[in-house]
Amino acid sequence: MKALTLLLISCFTITLVAQTTASPKPFVVEYYYKVKWGHQQEFLDLFKKNHYPLLKKQVEMGRMISVKMDAPRYHNTEDGRWDYRVTIVFKDAAAAFGNFDEQALIQQMYPDQATYKREEQRRFEILDAHWDLPLVPVDLENAP
Repeated sequence: MKALTLLLISCFTITLVAQTTASPKPFVVEYYYKVKWGHQQEFLDLFKKNHYPLLKKQVEMGRMISVKMDAPRYHNTEDGRWDYRVTIVFKDAAAAFGNFDEQALIQQMYPDQATYKREEQRRFEILDAHWDLPLVPVDLENAP
């Protein structure tokens, strides 16, 4: 009986350690927006009205850990210029790329779909560029 108990305890411990070490890691993506000159405030207003609430809701739902926006303090060269960077920390890569029905959430949160679609179209019309940059952590202590 003692041997069976020890076997069960060791199996449980091995399973617990495996689950702990194999736990999903947060997945970070940066989204860059380069807005046409003179439209930065309009873009920010539309982003805060329509897109940010969707992102906050996904944080509440547990799909994302955090959402933040940054803007550069000073200007850059035109070819390297961006106006806003949104950094989203997803729970894990599966949450970032898995099947998530954002459209259902949009319909739930914005019953006036015509206005929502028009404003989102405008938000992208005033962009010069937009790109997404998934980040991969680099382990400086253990990297070859």
